Amino acid sequence: MEVRSWLHAFRLRTLPLAISCIAMGGFLALSANAFRWDIFLLCILTTIFLQILSNLANDYGDSVHGADNVERTGPVRAVQSGRISSDQMKQAVVIFVLLCLASGTTLLLVSFGMNWKAIMFFLALGVLSILAAVAYTVGKKPYGYAGLGDFSVLIFFGLVGVLGSYYLFTQQLSWHLLLPALSCGFFSIGVLNVNNIRDIDSDRKAGKFSIPVRIGRSNAIVYHWFLIFAGIAPAVIYCLLTSISPWQWLFLLSVPLFIKNGLAVSKKPSSQLNPYLRQMALSTLIFVLLFGIGLILSS
Repeated sequence: MEVRSWLHAFRLRTLPLAISCIAMGGFLALSANAFRWDIFLLCILTTIFLQILSNLANDYGDSVHGADNVERTGPVRAVQSGRISSDQMKQAVVIFVLLCLASGTTLLLVSFGMNWKAIMFFLALGVLSILAAVAYTVGKKPYGYAGLGDFSVLIFFGLVGVLGSYYLFTQQLSWHLLLPALSCGFFSIGVLNVNNIRDIDSDRKAGKFSIPVRIGRSNAIVYHWFLIFAGIAPAVIYCLLTSISPWQWLFLLSVPLFIKNGLAVSKKPSSQLNPYLRQMALSTLIFVLLFGIGLILSS
C-alpha cells in the first residue's frame, strides 16, 4: 500500500508533459546532426526527477496552505489523505533534490567535459529549476499562490527545457529555435490552466490566486483558447521560415486534439475536467512527436 501511495504521489501521468520539452530539444538537435543518446537519456532522467520533485513539493505545500482539502475536485493528494505524513514528504523532497543535483551534474560533465564556465552556468540554471519546483507551493510566500505559475511554466517547460536541452547537444543557439520552445511553453501553461480551472473554487477559499481565480472562470476559458492558439502559431511561423518539405507540417494533425480540449474546458463542469488535464498533456507530447518526425522526414 505504501509503494502505491508513493507512486500516486509521484503523479506519473504528468511525466509526458515534462518529457515533451526535452523531446523537442532532442528532435531539433537531431535535425542539426548533433543528437547524442547519452545526453538525451540523462536529460530525460533529470527532467523526470525534477517533475517528481515538483509534484511532491506541490503535494506537501498545498496540504500545508489548505489548497488540498475535502472540497477539492481533483484527485486526493497523499498528505491531505494521510497516506503519507508531512515529515515523510519533506524527506522525499530532499531526496529528489539530491537526485536532481546528481543527475544534472552528470549530464553537464557528459555534455561539456571540462568546460567549467558552461558547467557553472547550467548548474546555476539547474539550481533555479529546483528552487522553482519547490517554491511553487512551499514556503511563506509560494509564487504559485500569487498567480505566477504560468510564467514559471513558460520559462522552464518552454525556454529552458527546449533551448537548454538543445544547447547541451550543440553548444550553440539560433533565434528561430525560440518558436518551437514557445509552442511547448504555451501548451504546458494550458495543462496548468486546466488544473487551475478545475480547482478554482478550492483555490479561492485557500487564498491561492491562480490566473483563473483572478480573472474568473469565463475569462479563464478565453485564456485557455489563447494558450492553444499561442502554442500552434509559433510552430506555424517556424515552418513558414524554415520549411523545406511538406512533411514539416505534420504537426498540424495534432490540432484537433487541442480543439477537443478547448471545447471540453469550455463546456464541462470542474468536476469533469480531470481527464482533460491528462489529455492536454498527451496532446502536447503528440504535437512534439509529430513536429519531430516532420523535421526528420524533411532532413
